[in-house]
Amino acid sequence: MREMYTVSLQKFIKKMNVECLTPEVDIDDIVITQTDVNRPALQLTGYFDYFDHHRVQVIGHVENTYMEQQGIEYSKEVMGRIMSYKVPCIVFCREIEVPQEFLDLAKEHGVPIFRSKKTTSSFSSELNRWLKVELAPRISIHGVLVDIYGEGVLITGESGIGKSEVALELIHRGHRLVSDDVVEIKKVSDETLIGTAPDITRHFIELRGIGIVDAKALFGVESVKNTQSIDLVIKLQEWNRDQEYDRMGLEENYIEYLGNRVVCHEIPIRPGRNLAVICESAAVNYRQKKMGYNAAVELYNRVTKGFES
Repeated sequence: MREMYTVSLQKFIKKMNVECLTPEVDIDDIVITQTDVNRPALQLTGYFDYFDHHRVQVIGHVENTYMEQQGIEYSKEVMGRIMSYKVPCIVFCREIEVPQEFLDLAKEHGVPIFRSKKTTSSFSSELNRWLKVELAPRISIHGVLVDIYGEGVLITGESGIGKSEVALELIHRGHRLVSDDVVEIKKVSDETLIGTAPDITRHFIELRGIGIVDAKALFGVESVKNTQSIDLVIKLQEWNRDQEYDRMGLEENYIEYLGNRVVCHEIPIRPGRNLAVICESAAVNYRQKKMGYNAAVELYNRVTKGFES
């Protein structure tokens, strides 16, 4: 069963920079559970079938003008009906002046009313994007996430195999740490996974024999990053002489997180292998493939043409 995530109204107020018009309404126990927002145009006409009252209700210029044309008595009735569904909150955009009658209804029903300076479209779009991240399904895995040339590289492997040491070397080479030891992965769409660090361990790296180091304090703010899309997975493994390893890379291997597939490379560990350089090369090669160039296919075509000639 999928775990339900919520966003508190306090967090919503801080993020969206909205003005609370109903400070008397207790918002401590009110949470947002839906990523989408609703502009209650049909509800203002009296049609409440399929009304998604769990969403944030956003009122813009069109809705407000319609209510002004219908008169305050009609507007009070329909707004009272909307609030009777216990919607999480109502937001008036464009700094619209909210009638006192609506504020009185909000106090009666315990529904907070907020006001934003933003246009209705921009507010709705920004809120929708933010809620998709905050309410996204998520898992936590053991690994290290690093931003290498703009590509999010998730380094996994057994405990003690050297993931943190690779991350430290990558930071030295100018790349940015997102998370060490534990990576929280959120599915924000069917194509995109976002990785971040738990608040308690953000910017810290554990190095066996040394202890905990603060990457941000040691190397500066340019060496860390709070979130990053996960584009590539590198799985570190102990070298096994009896195992066959891919030497061409003509076919991509994938690993699945939350139903999304991510390209995965299995890298065997041997003394003398510079894993930081290997991770850099894998990131650049992945970017080349996204831009339409595949070195393995190019070599295969050259060899094939050589045999044909």
